[in-house]
Amino acid sequence: MKFKLDATDKFSRARAGEITTDHGTIKTPIFMPVGTAGTVKAVHQRELADDIKAQIILGNTYHLYLRPGLDTLEKAGGLHKFNGWDKPILTDSGGYQVYSLSEVRKIKEEGVTFRSHIDGSKHLFTPENVMDTQRTIGADIIMAFDECTPYPCEYGYARRSIEMTHRWLKRCCTRFDETEPKYGYSQSLFPIVQGSVYKDLRKRSAEVIASFEREGNAIGGLSVGEPAEEMYAMTDIVCEILPLDKPRYLMGVGTPVNILENIALGIDMFDCVMPTRNARNGMLFTRNGFINIRNEKWKNDFSALEEDSDLFADKNYTKAYLRHLVHSKEILGSQIATLHNLHFYLWLVTEAREKIIAGDFYEWKNKMVKQLSQRL
Repeated sequence: MKFKLDATDKFSRARAGEITTDHGTIKTPIFMPVGTAGTVKAVHQRELADDIKAQIILGNTYHLYLRPGLDTLEKAGGLHKFNGWDKPILTDSGGYQVYSLSEVRKIKEEGVTFRSHIDGSKHLFTPENVMDTQRTIGADIIMAFDECTPYPCEYGYARRSIEMTHRWLKRCCTRFDETEPKYGYSQSLFPIVQGSVYKDLRKRSAEVIASFEREGNAIGGLSVGEPAEEMYAMTDIVCEILPLDKPRYLMGVGTPVNILENIALGIDMFDCVMPTRNARNGMLFTRNGFINIRNEKWKNDFSALEEDSDLFADKNYTKAYLRHLVHSKEILGSQIATLHNLHFYLWLVTEAREKIIAGDFYEWKNKMVKQLSQRL
């Protein structure tokens, strides 16, 4: 994997760059649609590539490990062959999913024992077997196994947690470096900065993560319910430390406003289930604010979903029609809303990139933050 910077903003840390992988180039800043179980819900791969212009998608180690299982994925030739996506893929290590299974998992130095949400069967994730699992899944970018702390989190627990995450990272790197990719293309390992909302812990974790000198770095544990101001403060501290010549990935974030503010702090990569999950619940993101399409006010609104509909997929559908589909629980309603939201998110980061290159990102960002915060 290679990373190069194309431009930086004069008034913030925002950067435009390019990540080159064996499955293609990713222009940053970038938003990565979440395909938890090998699919971005309600969207065809051709729509992701041709309409939404997605450059990279996510898969999740925990879910793919349980179903369809590693045997099936290996026989298929990896996730790219299995799901028909020929562009880059990133896999989350499963640390966040294990965190969310708080009542059915136990964390020890060896790793994490948990029970499947599917059938209750018992499993063990260790730094070593999570590296092996992601090798088998075959993502271009794989994540280190970490512990994601909850919010709020006591200082002592957060300190002990980052120390274990750092020890796990060393084991991840050792296993990764002593194994080879399975399908004839290279893979890159990203460590994850943790530390809850404690400045000294985030600083310490960022320094340790940077010292491993991997091809990129991630920031975790900042999409678990903390106030946005805390997220920005922690991101600011970490981006002061992580190297300039490597991509920075803020995991699980977030709203359109979160994305713009974190781009300004120096983040290059984002993922979040919000555009897809909220779409299925009737929330649409637009350049002028967000819409609850279920509301009565849209019943007879025959305007396009987005003001400048030429920029977005599904420009022939109106707000009134989508509201009807959502209320009728028609599958097409979820499809249209999901396509719209993903298209908007990809438009947003692409526009941010163009503004950074043009030199007027910061002013544009401040204007957009006000617009995007409005409920329509």
